[in-house]
Amino acid sequence: MTDLNTWAQSRSVTPERLALARVVLEEIRAGRDVVRSIRRHPLPEGGYLPKSILVAAYNQLVESGEWSEDPHLLARIRMKPVRTLSGVTTVTVLTKPYPCPGDCIFCPTDWRMPKSYLPDEPGAARAFQNDFDPYLQVRSRLEALEANGHPTDKIELLILGGTWSAYRRDYQEWFIRRCFDALNEVDSESLAEAHRLNEDGPHRNVGLVIETRPDRVKPAELAWLRRLGVTKVQIGAQSLDDRILALNRRGHTAAATLRAAVMLRAAGFKVVLHWMPNLLGATPESDRQDYLRLWTEGCCPDELKIYPCQLLEQAELYTEWQRGSYHPYSMEELVELIADCKAATPPYCRINRIIRDIPSTHVVAGNRRTSLRQDARDALARRGGHCRCIRCNEVRGQRVDPETLTLIDETYSAGPSEEHFLHFRTPQGRIAGYLRLSLPGPASPRLGFADLEGAALIREVHVYGQSLPVGKDHPGAAQHIGLGTALLAEAERVARQYGFGRLAVIAAVGTRKYYEARGFERGELYLVKELEPSPAA
Repeated sequence: MTDLNTWAQSRSVTPERLALARVVLEEIRAGRDVVRSIRRHPLPEGGYLPKSILVAAYNQLVESGEWSEDPHLLARIRMKPVRTLSGVTTVTVLTKPYPCPGDCIFCPTDWRMPKSYLPDEPGAARAFQNDFDPYLQVRSRLEALEANGHPTDKIELLILGGTWSAYRRDYQEWFIRRCFDALNEVDSESLAEAHRLNEDGPHRNVGLVIETRPDRVKPAELAWLRRLGVTKVQIGAQSLDDRILALNRRGHTAAATLRAAVMLRAAGFKVVLHWMPNLLGATPESDRQDYLRLWTEGCCPDELKIYPCQLLEQAELYTEWQRGSYHPYSMEELVELIADCKAATPPYCRINRIIRDIPSTHVVAGNRRTSLRQDARDALARRGGHCRCIRCNEVRGQRVDPETLTLIDETYSAGPSEEHFLHFRTPQGRIAGYLRLSLPGPASPRLGFADLEGAALIREVHVYGQSLPVGKDHPGAAQHIGLGTALLAEAERVARQYGFGRLAVIAAVGTRKYYEARGFERGELYLVKELEPSPAA
């Protein structure tokens, strides 16, 4: 953890403010409402104590031995607890500006930023302020998260900034090594060393995400991504309509997106698609049909980001709008469209986002509402419907009784593979944890990866609830009560039942020892477990 005195100086956490924070904490500890307690004690110079100072005072009290650790109190004063309610803490970093192989007419162009990003988007602004240095970006984000009371020992590293695969490989390797150096709090001589240190490091990497284009997904590229430690790949599908893709100069076909999704799944990666309604040439009805193709034609993304096209003056689409050939949807049309999409989303997919963090001052026409997800949810509720996606059904901060959970195997076809979404649900229908098991079929791509020969693939194991420090328990929390181990046992049973002789898992660097403790051994790119044949019936 960052030294408290250093952090205090940089955040103006003065002794006077800490003393006031102690008074507020005593009230909150006694059961009073957090916001009311803060407002009862305004700052002498005006305004109110930020939660970060409450967290600093809490840490000081615990470190001095005056107070015992109180996870419930910390949860109440934590800033934006939803950031870590999904079970991990995400740290986002951006790569430097670099030529993009695409020529999309909807992307903004700013010479100071990677293609499609603007310097005042929240994550992009942090990258710009740190001169796109990966080490500084990660360290500054960790410090901010710690200051606001979030656990930072399990980190999903999300690397944004355009087409990752277009950057030089020496830059890619250096960028990820420096991210790991920041997580490890020590410099390394090589990426392999940084990975090794992270296995027992203070901030273990439990997921590594990059974004690229569908036409860049090839077997050699996937092997390289595994060597870097990547576990999840975002690809910009935007549309599965070749006419729309051509009109918007996307530079690839719908078939390329399908091939990429099939290949990523065959290599064990989690598949995240970006889908963009209201492109040039689209209508609300054509977008409804296009959304259904995500599920009926074999893409079947594990996660989805829905980014309604926003008209920006920096993009070439602005010229089409001036000519009268581009028509942004009305707010009502857009809300109803997103509601329909949510209703059609299968329960194995998580809709991560529905808008970009583009400041509304840049938006000439199109959606400016930050509440679009909630607006669509409300519209769906008025019809008597609800969204079945993972995000809308996570347990989050709810208490979990393992004795009441039901294990469900949601099975579906995704191109040539059979997918098993093994998950635990509460009596209220909330998801407490899940595992994605992929069973390659005869037509699945043969990538030439020795670890995957004859193997069923575990592509993800995720237990929900507030992210907890490694080795810590929290009464009623889903993490650390054996759900992950139970899901692995069920995956083994299913794999054996279908005749697979081995089980491979695409482990993140910081989770390698977790799987080793459960019988997996290190292969070249994956962790592998040989399976005993199922006993005769």
